[in-house]
Amino acid sequence: MIESPTDDYFMREALRQAKKACDAGEVPVGAIVTRRGSIIARAHNQVELLKDATAHAEMLALTQAEAAVGDWRLTDCDLYVTKEPCAMCAGAIVHTRIRRVIFGCADSGAGAAGSVLNLLQMPAFNHRCEIASGVLRNECASLLQDFFRQRRE
Repeated sequence: MIESPTDDYFMREALRQAKKACDAGEVPVGAIVTRRGSIIARAHNQVELLKDATAHAEMLALTQAEAAVGDWRLTDCDLYVTKEPCAMCAGAIVHTRIRRVIFGCADSGAGAAGSVLNLLQMPAFNHRCEIASGVLRNECASLLQDFFRQRRE
């Protein structure tokens, strides 16, 4: 795992977004996009609110970042997300050419950054991302576990 001193800071910002999702009754996933050390986009899951299966935190953050940069190419940007991206989000990450993806906890059921498959580093694709995993893993996983435990009660 490659981890820089700022990874914890930015993951805490992503966790703040995930808590907003949780407070809204959404699956608590948050995402932050940074460029040159500054946050340019923040988002959390809004699938239920928008009635849109594609309204994952990563997708919304990428769209915001594209608007902030004025381009769909995010080659000098990093994405921090509390849970390992799914295949849909990983595809969008590759297409936007994000430089680095940093995630908190793995998703053993649908993770597309190494758990189930790794779309972010497929040799056949025209772009590959650096990946750092496990940043604030326990905090990210606990938020998800608590959310689903409460839903089952």
